Amino acid sequence: MSSKQTLREEAIRFRNSIDPFSEDVDLVVSEFFECLCPQAGQVVALYWPKGKEFDTGPLIEALLRNRVSCALPVMQKDSKELRFVRWDESIPLIAGPFGIMQPEINRDSVWVEPDIVVVPMLAFDRQGHRLGYGGGYYDATLAALRARKPVQAVAIGYSTQAVLFNLPSEPHDQKMDWVITPNRVQRHT
Repeated sequence: MSSKQTLREEAIRFRNSIDPFSEDVDLVVSEFFECLCPQAGQVVALYWPKGKEFDTGPLIEALLRNRVSCALPVMQKDSKELRFVRWDESIPLIAGPFGIMQPEINRDSVWVEPDIVVVPMLAFDRQGHRLGYGGGYYDATLAALRARKPVQAVAIGYSTQAVLFNLPSEPHDQKMDWVITPNRVQRHT
């Protein structure tokens, strides 16, 4: 088993033990707005939380209240690159691959390219590296988006997901521009 896989298993076990009420998640919303200054007309791609992932719901609500377009990822057959569909509470969610909730696609769906991508994580280090689930979807997506336009990558999570050592990094791993937790903001650009 690789060291990354061992770290991933430990990070999942640890993350699943975190009490979601142990930290003030609303601080992430205020820090996100203060640091990234999202504007009406921009598109922020987020994820719909699964299991014990950090809850993006309060951030989505705040963005929509401020007329910032939100989008959720949709997995594509035979591709690691995620595509994004504009989303608000009027659009139903359905279970996609791996049980991840995604917008129901129909003829009215609006495909968008985000300006800011909020990325899920299991752990993060002081260098802006995150440990994900190992599928490589966000790395492939960020690489493709960054080749086309400037995009800010933001990992959000609990402060206790920080590690004191450098996470293993491979050439295809995409570094985060920001890591925001209720107790800490790290900028890496």
